[in-house]
Amino acid sequence: MACCRSCFCCQCCCREGETRTPEELTILGEIRDEDDEILPRKDYESLDYDRCINEPYVEVLEGLDNKKARKYEAVRWMMAFVIGVTVGLVGLFVDFFVRLFTKIKFSLVGDSIETCSDKGCLFLSLLELLCFNMTFVFIASVLVLIEPVAAGSGIPEIKSYLNGVKIPGIVRFRTFVCKAAGVLFSVAGGLFVGKEGPMIHSGAIVGAGLPQFQSITFKRIKLDFPYFRSDRDKRDFVSAGAAAGVAAAFGAPIGGTLFSLEEGSSFWNQGLTWKVLFCSMSATFTLNFFRSGINFNKWGSFQLPGLLNFGEFKCPDSDKSCHLWTAVDLAFFVLMGLVGGLLGALFNCLNKCLAKYRMKHIHPKARFFRVLESLLVAMVTTVVIFAASILLGECRDLSSPTTHNNTLAGSEEINSTIRQFFCSNKTYNDMATLFFNPQEAAIHQLFHQDGTFSPVTLSVFFLLYFLLACWTYGVSVPSGLFVPSLLCGAAFGRLVANILRVKLGIGIHSGTFALIGAAAFLGGVVRMTISLTVILIESTNEITYGLPIMITLMVAKWTGDFFNKGIYDIHIQLKGVPLLEWETEVEMDKLTASDIMEPNLTYVYPHTRVQSLVSILRTTVYHAFPVVTENRQNERDFMKGNILISNNIRFKKSNVVSRAGEQRRRCQSMKSYPSSELRNVCDEQNAAVEPAEEGEDLLQQMLERRHAPYPNLYPDQSPSEEWTMEERFRPLTFHGLILRSQLVNLLIRGVCYSENQSSASQPRLSYAEMTEDYPRYPDIHEVDLTLLNPLMIVDVTPYMNTSPYTVSPNTRISQVFNLFRTMGLRHLPVVNAVGEIVGIITRHNLTHEFLVAKLRQHYITI
Repeated sequence: MACCRSCFCCQCCCREGETRTPEELTILGEIRDEDDEILPRKDYESLDYDRCINEPYVEVLEGLDNKKARKYEAVRWMMAFVIGVTVGLVGLFVDFFVRLFTKIKFSLVGDSIETCSDKGCLFLSLLELLCFNMTFVFIASVLVLIEPVAAGSGIPEIKSYLNGVKIPGIVRFRTFVCKAAGVLFSVAGGLFVGKEGPMIHSGAIVGAGLPQFQSITFKRIKLDFPYFRSDRDKRDFVSAGAAAGVAAAFGAPIGGTLFSLEEGSSFWNQGLTWKVLFCSMSATFTLNFFRSGINFNKWGSFQLPGLLNFGEFKCPDSDKSCHLWTAVDLAFFVLMGLVGGLLGALFNCLNKCLAKYRMKHIHPKARFFRVLESLLVAMVTTVVIFAASILLGECRDLSSPTTHNNTLAGSEEINSTIRQFFCSNKTYNDMATLFFNPQEAAIHQLFHQDGTFSPVTLSVFFLLYFLLACWTYGVSVPSGLFVPSLLCGAAFGRLVANILRVKLGIGIHSGTFALIGAAAFLGGVVRMTISLTVILIESTNEITYGLPIMITLMVAKWTGDFFNKGIYDIHIQLKGVPLLEWETEVEMDKLTASDIMEPNLTYVYPHTRVQSLVSILRTTVYHAFPVVTENRQNERDFMKGNILISNNIRFKKSNVVSRAGEQRRRCQSMKSYPSSELRNVCDEQNAAVEPAEEGEDLLQQMLERRHAPYPNLYPDQSPSEEWTMEERFRPLTFHGLILRSQLVNLLIRGVCYSENQSSASQPRLSYAEMTEDYPRYPDIHEVDLTLLNPLMIVDVTPYMNTSPYTVSPNTRISQVFNLFRTMGLRHLPVVNAVGEIVGIITRHNLTHEFLVAKLRQHYITI
């Protein structure tokens, strides 16, 4: 039944392959409904992972000797250690207060239930539990109102960031405070959420913020620290912080490193691997040191490596026939992986429907409605677990309270979490034991409790937990998904073990099947393979589980991928983030760079007037501009009919058409320029070029009225009356790329020279001055235009990237994609064989949806 529901649900709402982009729908003449798939948004800004090789950067390199290089590397290692220690302390803080609040809550409510079970006042116990949970959830939800980015686990956002997409506010200090404080209240509030996902997000924020030694929220925190002032360094430290968060959450430093590599980072290098592993080790042992000292009063011992510890899986010494697993069990593990993949696909599909509903009906309303939804979820969850424990729990025999881990400490931990609500002595309430405990304790019970949980209890617990966890993930509180998925899957695995042991009489280890069930369901939800395998092995401290866990996760992923994507990829898609996958489909190689590039270029000249730069920056949203010159001396050679030149003309036609419209928009923008001199310039241009009549061909109008593509540097470089149509398709020789932030910085600092001076008289900026405002560079609208002389000239050549990566128009998509993703590019110019730029490729041009639309357009053209 679950398989049928999963297939039907996924066919209705989860297949991404059948969607069409607006461009494609325009070609096919179709109309898009509001409920169709969300397409990648163009307003997300990409990170600059590639270095900008300009003169200030070269000056820094020339002054760098081996001693300074070693010092710089030592600082990087020191920062990796500091990040790891800080993440470990954050995990200690969250764990301490979650345990404190949870202990107080369950202690008081437990005593009330024991008292009221005889007096008949259980309603007061329910009311007391509601007060605790709703108060905690209200605080967590209010913290999310302060910083909305703190909602959820944060893994989709961090994965997007490490993929090269800058999401506003995702690594700010205010987000860190709201995330770390909010998650302890949401977990203590009884919601079916975990603290492991928010730990990863918190670790990433620590990695992003500590090396900067400044804060946007608290502007007084700004130290003169000249290192790591680029997106490249910041992204590397975010990778280390995210890995440290995984290591602190699960006690799995190697798994954290692999998680950062597999799920997050698009660009990697060998040196970064060592630093990330070192950072993860620092976080694990910092948390282990303090937790072991606080809990066991044995400072210097290391007994609690992570926030979530599965305990030791071991057969009793007295049972010689016991085995953790055999080769025969692998067949059952494969089937469990298959079912786990189906259940994970169903979970993701239902959660996607809920997320779409929230986006359509809750998020557009006042923010307080999000708080009300969180309180509603908390109230329903509390009532369900209370009623299920009273009405559906069974009293199980506790005559032999032994565990598979035949140690005194393990036995005491199991017995301390057993709940005897409404049951006589020497019996326990199996449903209350699972619900009225922290989630980590419930997982430990399913892994190691030797007493048998009722199949009915396990089935009801799995169903309730499945539905409530699906509903909870996405509400406006900091929430993780790892622990709820593990607990839900552990109940499924323990149910399978009960059926095999009791009904079929097969001798198996129940804890092993609970572990495999947890891996199967978690793998079906998140679709992780390598890193999750290592994380679970490190959490169990049992290397023999490597093969069954890996097989189970692979089967679960393959099964789930047949229906939809992983939960994190689904939420990334719902946010419209232009995420780049690991590689493109083979079919995409039918396209070339010229098929997907943006041919309508907005460019600047090496020496450009201030008025032109201001108009370009104020009327466009592009973050980089090609620096070009027009080839006029080789005009006759250019028009000889070469095939390269004819291709260039084809690429250039849309450029020329677009220049006229762009120029009009710029002139309208310059009306607000406070300088009367520049307003006069624009008025003269507008007088020379009247508005276009409706329906008139833009290219023909430009040719007739001799409209200038851009305000040029000198009057004698303006278009001539004698220019032919081919001359107006004159090639643009490509010299480099300059970023918007660099141009604004030059204008603010007055880097320019007058027409009667040499460009050598222009002030020079150092690399430190160019990166001083990182990461929040000023916007063009923040510039005081009254301080600028519009006729001054800016020489941009010292500050442009003179050697960016480029491709030819005939380069296949797989090559373009691999270059763009592997090198972490933000802009990829398309330059033909004679050095002329014909287009530019950005992240949006390489998204799956865009490529599919272009491929279908290619088929229609054929």
